[in-house]
Amino acid sequence: MENTSLKSDYALSAPLNVNRPNPWFSFLFRFNPQDTVRKLFPLILLISAYSALIAYLEIEVWQLSENSHVRNISVMHSLLGFVISFLLVFRTNTAYERWWDGRRLWSQQVQHSRNLAIKLTAMLPLDAPERKYFRILIPAYAVVLLRHLNKKAPEQMDDLDNLPQDIKTQLDFKKHVPNQYISLMHQYLQGMFREGRLQWGQVLFVNAELQAFTEICASCERIRYTPIPRSYSGFLKKFIFFYIMTLPFGYVFNLGYLIVPIVAFVFYVLASLELIAEEIEDPFGGDDNDLPLSRIVQGIKNQVEEVM
Repeated sequence: MENTSLKSDYALSAPLNVNRPNPWFSFLFRFNPQDTVRKLFPLILLISAYSALIAYLEIEVWQLSENSHVRNISVMHSLLGFVISFLLVFRTNTAYERWWDGRRLWSQQVQHSRNLAIKLTAMLPLDAPERKYFRILIPAYAVVLLRHLNKKAPEQMDDLDNLPQDIKTQLDFKKHVPNQYISLMHQYLQGMFREGRLQWGQVLFVNAELQAFTEICASCERIRYTPIPRSYSGFLKKFIFFYIMTLPFGYVFNLGYLIVPIVAFVFYVLASLELIAEEIEDPFGGDDNDLPLSRIVQGIKNQVEEVM
């Protein structure tokens, strides 16, 4: 149900390369650049070598007996397993909540852009010059909001370069650009009201959409500029590191050299959860697992131009 809603929120008139579920074997035997295996592979090799060294020392060099206290280290892992699982679940849920909140806000941006275009189309005469400006400003606002949240979006600058000169002269790109775009749209509406071409009720009719624009911008800024405290993420990384580094000592007695692939796999699982949480906690970053904002912005542009 959510996938259908997501597609309908920013369906475009032009075809999109929408992500679709792939067969299981494609996920198992094909590695993409965003896969955590690629990013963690050097560390996995290092952990494997470390585990092999500990296994060799305990079995061949130290030759620890079955009564050695080192064997009881596994009790610590049993006690801490629940703690580390709880922390990882909390970390992942918190990051996903931020991703979902960003998706919901941009879904609202699509809806309010569409509603504003429909309302203005019904209110403004076909020969009104403001009709052309709003057809440009509504999708351009989505572009500048994207650039405001993610400075690494140069492909969107083409739309800004195509702005009419009389609009460019009123903008100061060193200041808060989304606010300036909202101010321009308010100025056009107030100018038409003063000239008697719009009634006050009509101005209030579209004011709710413009107010929603600013509220969406503020909510996106809250996500973008208030990250999860780094001390929490740093503590979790250290916790995982010491948990993994002590894992071979106790289990070598039961598993022998099989401890090498087992420790490597446990590290892969724990570190992948933390890595995924880091990627999705900033949904506007432009990574592979972030929101497809460029597609959403293009969808807003296509829909507004079609309506107006």
